[in-house]
Amino acid sequence: MDKTLNNLLNKVLIGDIREVYIHIPDQSVQSIITSPPYFGHRKYSGEDVCPNEIGREKTLDEYIKNLVSCFERIKPKLKDSGLLWLNLGDTYRNKELLGIPWRTAFALQDNGWILRSDIIWKKTNAMPSSIKDRPTTDHEYIFLFSKTSNYYYDVDSIREPHVTFTEKSRMKGGRNHFGKKNSTPENGKNAGNQNLHDGRWDQAFHPKGRNKRTVWEIPLGKFRDVHFAVYPEKLVETCLLASTKANDVVLDPFTGSGTTGIVSKKHNRNFIGIELVKKYQIMAQKRIDETTFQETIFLTPTHSA
Repeated sequence: MDKTLNNLLNKVLIGDIREVYIHIPDQSVQSIITSPPYFGHRKYSGEDVCPNEIGREKTLDEYIKNLVSCFERIKPKLKDSGLLWLNLGDTYRNKELLGIPWRTAFALQDNGWILRSDIIWKKTNAMPSSIKDRPTTDHEYIFLFSKTSNYYYDVDSIREPHVTFTEKSRMKGGRNHFGKKNSTPENGKNAGNQNLHDGRWDQAFHPKGRNKRTVWEIPLGKFRDVHFAVYPEKLVETCLLASTKANDVVLDPFTGSGTTGIVSKKHNRNFIGIELVKKYQIMAQKRIDETTFQETIFLTPTHSA
C-alpha cells in the first residue's frame, strides 16, 4: 500500500475538503459515503460563520455550486470501479420546497457523474411535525453515482428476504401457488407466457433473497454527544457492503460525528475522513479510535484489485 495513503488510514483530517483533498492519492478510494450539511439547516461551526462552511451560503445556487466543487475535487481520488453514495435532505423557504436533492443530482450529472439510482430513505422514527397545510416529511434521498459504467457492486451482500411466498405477499392466490407447476395466477398481460407459467415460481427466485429495493426503512441514528440526529449505521452499512470489500478505503468528506468511519472499521474497511469543524473532528476521531473490527458481523475476502 502507498505510504502516503497508509498514513491517512482511519484518520479524520481537519480542514475544508476543497483544500485537504490534495493529500489523498488518486485512484485510492473504493467508495465515498457521505451526508453533507443541508442548506440552511444548522450552524455547525457556531455563530461565528466559517467562510468555507457548506450549508450556510446565501443562495441555493451557491450551495449547489459548492457541493459540485467538492465532489469534483475528490472524483480523481475515487477508483474507476468506485461508487459515490450521497445522502441529502431538502429545505423549505417561504413555504416552498426547494427540491435541493434533485437539483444537486442534476448538477453532478452535468459535471460528469453517472447517476445510477435514487433511493428513498424512509425514517421510521421521523420527528412529528405541527405543520397543518402539507404532509409531514419522513424521508430523505440517497443518490448512487459512478465514475464509469464498469464499477464494483456486490448485489448479493444486501439482498432482501423474498416476500412473494410469505405472509406479507399481496399476490392474488399468494402462497397457494408455491411449488406448483403451472400455478401462476396471471390471466392478464402475462397470460400465455410460457417462460412464466410453465414452471415453478419458487425456483425462479434467487436463493439469497431478492434484489435490494429503492425504499429503505431505517430509523434515525442517535448519539448522545451531539444535539442533532446522525445518519444511522444501518444506512451506511448497506452502502458500504454493496460497494466495497475487506481492506478497501472508504472516504467521507463531511465526517461529522464519524458514523461512516465507525461502520467502516467494524466491517474491516479502511477509512479516511475530512471534517471542517475542529470539535467534530476530535469527536469523530475518538469514536473511530475506539471502534474495532467485529468479525461476527461480516467477513469477506480481501479485495484482489
